[in-house]
Amino acid sequence: MQVGYARVSTRDQHLALQLDALRKAGCRQIYEEVVSGARVERPVLQQTLAHLREGDVLIIWKLDRLGRSLRHLIEVVTDLAQRGVGFQSLQEHLDTTTSTGKLVFHMFGALAEFERDLIRERTQAGLVAARARGRLGGRPRGLSTPAEATALAAETLYREGKLSVAQIAEKLSIAKSTLYVYLRHRGVPIGSPQPSLLPPPVSPRARPLSSKPQRRAGAARVAGHP
Repeated sequence: MQVGYARVSTRDQHLALQLDALRKAGCRQIYEEVVSGARVERPVLQQTLAHLREGDVLIIWKLDRLGRSLRHLIEVVTDLAQRGVGFQSLQEHLDTTTSTGKLVFHMFGALAEFERDLIRERTQAGLVAARARGRLGGRPRGLSTPAEATALAAETLYREGKLSVAQIAEKLSIAKSTLYVYLRHRGVPIGSPQPSLLPPPVSPRARPLSSKPQRRAGAARVAGHP
């Protein structure tokens, strides 16, 4: 049986063009989905692939309707081929049920592998060149300007000692692990009592007594005078 799969990224787009082409190609059953092609989870696509049986042919209007990338496309079609399911893409005139279509698809796979090898070689060459200049790979040290501001706020709140670590992280909208990174970046010892950055509040009992005699005491002395 010929099974069609049609997809658009948003509801503002229309499936009519794809549906007409798939029906004209002889699809007896067509699955429709509205989801971005960049998303990993596509429930209707998974349902479509699970429905296919040996001898069926999956037909799509264009290659980008099925795969998130060339690598993903090759993985899907390879899995279909191992299950005895054919694959057709109308716009690219690709049909793995024919010898020519199989050859073209194998060329796609070879090109994808070639691209991965090029990326790997360029990465290794870049690392070698960086090491030759005394630079090591890895995450650069330091924080961005917004992160520096957040780290300063984290240090201030932590030294005040009024909020717990979880409360500070929630207040700054960061993870606890990120908060610890910021504190270490600011050179704040973690786990020991922190001196407050604010002056201690003045208690009313701690205020110095006025040198001026109180009115009540003076009145008592006058009353007791002969």
